[in-house]
Amino acid sequence: MRTLAVLFVSAVVSLGHTAGASAMDKDVARRVALGGSCPGCEFSGRQLVGANFMGGNFVNAALVGTDLRGAKVMGSTFNGADFTRADLRGASVVAASFVNANFSNAQLEGVEAQGANFSGANLTGARLKSSTMEAAVFTNARLGGAQFHSASLEGARLNGVQAQGADFSDAGLDASDFTNARLQHASFRNAELHGARFAGAQLDGADFHGAELEAADLRNTDLSGVHGLTQDQLDDACLSGPMRLPPGLKARGCSQVAMHAPPVHIHIPRIDVHASGVDIHVPGRDVHVSDGDEGPR
Repeated sequence: MRTLAVLFVSAVVSLGHTAGASAMDKDVARRVALGGSCPGCEFSGRQLVGANFMGGNFVNAALVGTDLRGAKVMGSTFNGADFTRADLRGASVVAASFVNANFSNAQLEGVEAQGANFSGANLTGARLKSSTMEAAVFTNARLGGAQFHSASLEGARLNGVQAQGADFSDAGLDASDFTNARLQHASFRNAELHGARFAGAQLDGADFHGAELEAADLRNTDLSGVHGLTQDQLDDACLSGPMRLPPGLKARGCSQVAMHAPPVHIHIPRIDVHASGVDIHVPGRDVHVSDGDEGPR
């Protein structure tokens, strides 16, 4: 079998810049591999199910409403790209950068994005249920109304995020960092927050019913408007400095709390990029890859 990596230049350039394409021209064969440099490419509305993006530069690319279910993105840059309403369910993202990208109202359920960089990205209203995003970076990202229910976000950097009304219920957030985040009316119901950091976060109206807060850092945080907090939860957390608590609750000093965040183990899945008998149809150009010698994996 032959790898498609060598075909990315003609496929990407034609897909990104050819005008007057028919509806069928917008369909790209399953398992096609795309790479190279194509800043500002236009992929909006295309069918890219199962596509492989390998080591490519897609800065400011347009993928509005694009079907990327099961896609594999490895070592590629999508900084400033527009994924509004895109469907990335079940996609796998390894060592990829989405700085300042737009994922508003995108579907990312079940996506694997360990260590991916979403700094400054807009994920307003995005659906990330059951996603695997350990050690991902969301610094200063917009997550208002985003759904992270049952997601794995251990060790994630969420400092400075705007996540008002976001749903982190049942999520794994051990050793995550919400320092100075805006989390008004966010839900952490039944979330695992061992060793998580909330110093300086805005939590008015947030829901912590059933959340596990062992060794969580809540210093310098106003908790007076938080719902669902119990004394047992606070006894396990670190609270000090200027702060306010709900009526009837008291703070323990950090010296009485063992501040040891649990280790975070991250597994980066192996990605095999190969295809057999794949047809790529681009306006004015047809490429067929037939069986042959097996390419690198």
